[in-house]
Amino acid sequence: MNKLKFILGFALLFALASAADAQVVKPNKMNIPEMDLSTQLSGILNNTDGLDLTADQKDKLMMNNSSFVDQLMDISKSDKSDDDKKTAFLGLKNNRTQFLTSLLGNELFKKYSGKILKSIKPLKSKLGLAALAF
Repeated sequence: MNKLKFILGFALLFALASAADAQVVKPNKMNIPEMDLSTQLSGILNNTDGLDLTADQKDKLMMNNSSFVDQLMDISKSDKSDDDKKTAFLGLKNNRTQFLTSLLGNELFKKYSGKILKSIKPLKSKLGLAALAF
């Protein structure tokens, strides 16, 4: 008799637990549009908070950032081999480093680069080989 009560009690508990799980309302996934990679990169590169740049420096930097992101995306989407892409990304990085050093000077360049590298980390997997340009 006790075994029967135990088995019935266990079966009832199991049935209630299954029914309770069925009552849980699962929210629909929200359709929030994701920014494309080039927009995210531009936003990160154009963030100059704390650098105290002049208006002229900001304008030149933003123009260069736009061109840099376009070139980066063009190389990424190209049909070149991985080795050719690596070479192109490293060349792009060298040109950009020279531009930024001449525009900002060594101290601001280091500060800006550190800030960019920190902000880019979450995107490195999406960037793939393009991450070499940073």
